[in-house]
Amino acid sequence: MTKLYIPVLAGTSREQRKSIWAARLVEEVGKTCEEIETELVDPKDFNFPGDGNDPEGKDPRYTAITERADGFFIVTPEYNHSFPGSLKRMLDSGLKNYIHKPVAFAGVSSGQWGGVRAIEALVSTVREMGLVATFTDTQFPKVQELFDEDGTLLNDSYREYAKGAWQELIWMARVLKEGRESVPSGHHNTRRASEGCWGKSK
Repeated sequence: MTKLYIPVLAGTSREQRKSIWAARLVEEVGKTCEEIETELVDPKDFNFPGDGNDPEGKDPRYTAITERADGFFIVTPEYNHSFPGSLKRMLDSGLKNYIHKPVAFAGVSSGQWGGVRAIEALVSTVREMGLVATFTDTQFPKVQELFDEDGTLLNDSYREYAKGAWQELIWMARVLKEGRESVPSGHHNTRRASEGCWGKSK
């Protein structure tokens, strides 16, 4: 069976970020899943001038990642009850390549809620982009206590939490990939059905 490609998207380019430790852990756990290929996509490594989905505001390297991807795992910190602008800017640039692909979330915070409000804010955003959100989130509350100063995980339970999120994401990615490739849709270059909502072929 062909491996799925599901990158992990780090949610911020902030210099003092601790969420990158969680993102690296999620990538590490993903690499133990034989069904997939994964890599960490860091917004610090890309250039997105301006705003929106205009051609001049894209980074072709990120566009290639989103085009190839079968799904995404976003790891985001929570800033002021929402997610960072750097994540929004990166997501906005790849709009057409998200349709009918799944996305899982991990939230990170220095407080006890583990970024749940950032995830809640993201759900409506990714839905508008055509992504399909999974329901098995991972939270990293009090991130400064979960990792040491070198980013080493101090509580192995979080590997299992991340693994559970990966399992749901992989299942959904497999199902949606099959759907994109075999079921007619107005958003994909597949043949249109001759009956039903599509009407008759011409």
